[in-house]
Amino acid sequence: MTPASAALNAARRRSELALASQDTTDVLVVGGGITGVGVALDAASRGLTVTLIDAEDLAFGTSRFSSKLIHGGLRYLATGDVATARESAVERHLLMTSIAPHLIRALPQLLPFSPGITMRQRTTGSIGMGLGDLLRIRAGTPRTVLPPPRFVSARTALRLFPALEARGLRGGVLSHDGQLVDDARLVVTVARTAASLGARVLTRVRAGELRADGASVEDALTGERFDIRARSVINATGVWAGTLDDSLSIRPSRGTHIVLDAADLGDPTAAVTIPHVGSVSRFVFALPQQHGRVIVGLTDEATTGPVPSVARPTDGEIDFLLATLNRVVATPIHRDQVRGSFAGLRPLVDSGTASTADVSRRHLVTVSEAGFVSVLGGKLTTYRRMAEDAVDVAIRARRLPDAPSATARLRLVDVRPSGASHGGSPDAEPIDLTRQDVDFAVRVEGAMTADDVLDRRTRIGLVADDRARNLPMAERLVAEILADLD
Repeated sequence: MTPASAALNAARRRSELALASQDTTDVLVVGGGITGVGVALDAASRGLTVTLIDAEDLAFGTSRFSSKLIHGGLRYLATGDVATARESAVERHLLMTSIAPHLIRALPQLLPFSPGITMRQRTTGSIGMGLGDLLRIRAGTPRTVLPPPRFVSARTALRLFPALEARGLRGGVLSHDGQLVDDARLVVTVARTAASLGARVLTRVRAGELRADGASVEDALTGERFDIRARSVINATGVWAGTLDDSLSIRPSRGTHIVLDAADLGDPTAAVTIPHVGSVSRFVFALPQQHGRVIVGLTDEATTGPVPSVARPTDGEIDFLLATLNRVVATPIHRDQVRGSFAGLRPLVDSGTASTADVSRRHLVTVSEAGFVSVLGGKLTTYRRMAEDAVDVAIRARRLPDAPSATARLRLVDVRPSGASHGGSPDAEPIDLTRQDVDFAVRVEGAMTADDVLDRRTRIGLVADDRARNLPMAERLVAEILADLD
């Protein structure tokens, strides 16, 4: 395939939308988050014809609101879920060594031995990191990719995270995990890789009724309604999956993060891990990000009622995150220093437990009474395995041509052309939008609005002030480029 075959844009959408209404595809994927694009890539890697639709933009929902970690499942070890931890370690290995080493870096993570961290939490955390390293070894991830854990002095801890309270600090234990440059970019890159193998990726196409042999859909841009015929259908809509398959019992859990200026925390080069008061299995993380930011998260709160298009953090969750961070820093961070906040909804499978924190992160693949497949649960790190399992089930249920998945060793396409401003390190300086950013987002990454560019391609929109400053330019350039593609 030529590099251009991975490009997503409005012109390609128009031509492929017309084709989708005329022929029959092997696999129709509903949902453009990480699970859906993963399913599209897996099916395309087997030589199946694929059409993916999403009612909004790529990464519109939960997938852009993660902690941006590709992690080995330390938390799941703490709760005794060894199988999930093992699966996470294996998928992290594949992502960091074969699939997306250009999108992930090794992130140092420090558990500080501060006065507010109990001896039980220190001991349990240290043992857990050691066990996590055994999983790294079993997965085959070399020390050059993820260094093993080690104890560090108070001086080293303060060098890594300068905002820590020095009084009473007794060093800490340092481990490493995977960190995405950006979670939404992973989604878009997986989608582009699927497109390079011939998959049709159609945003702004809303599914109505799903059937075993296709779906009724509506073009959200024109209002036109038509059917897409398919030999199999996979529902990968996350927390919205139950609206298309009422047999599913989904228990959404809200995970909230706040955005801080890295300078307010001394420009840390490592993340800090803070156990919840009285817990050895729940943590808050302060995670350095690109553009001079640190995100602090996350919460785990059950939600009820209709699923919103975009979840909103609550004041109580923001206060909780600040209070937890302030247990270990010398100078408290106040509410007026919070530059932004965001929340995502985890599509957890309801297991009847009292708290969503206790619900398994294992995924579920099931065939509905109508004959289509639904996949939900799981987490970002294991998207590839979820997708492989979903396509395996679809092949068996609908008797599609059987071929093995190729995604375990399939490298994702490159993210940015050489010299582009937003393709670099998570340590990059804060920057404003450039014409090159918008041009690449619209011509190659499928952006169709200024919101797409700011909120899901560059992530400038995470901070409201930055978003407002860049919005007029984004609107003008998107309109110009779309007119050129027309």
